[in-house]
Amino acid sequence: MAYVVKRSVTIRGHRTSFSLEQPFFDDLAGIAATRRVSLAALVAEVDASRPREANLSSALRVFVLHQAKAGAT
Repeated sequence: MAYVVKRSVTIRGHRTSFSLEQPFFDDLAGIAATRRVSLAALVAEVDASRPREANLSSALRVFVLHQAKAGAT
């Protein structure tokens, strides 16, 4: 069973936090490494593009899911 872990990052000069299950976090970190960007930069990218009504944790999960689907095709 995957447990949710809360993490904090600084994006655009302010601290923010998100909660993800470990498999989602591992994939998010892997995407950042593949793109050769910091985790905070990738989180900032997702944060900037998410709908305002979506919370950051959900937006990150959807981003990872989309990346996984794109890689599977």
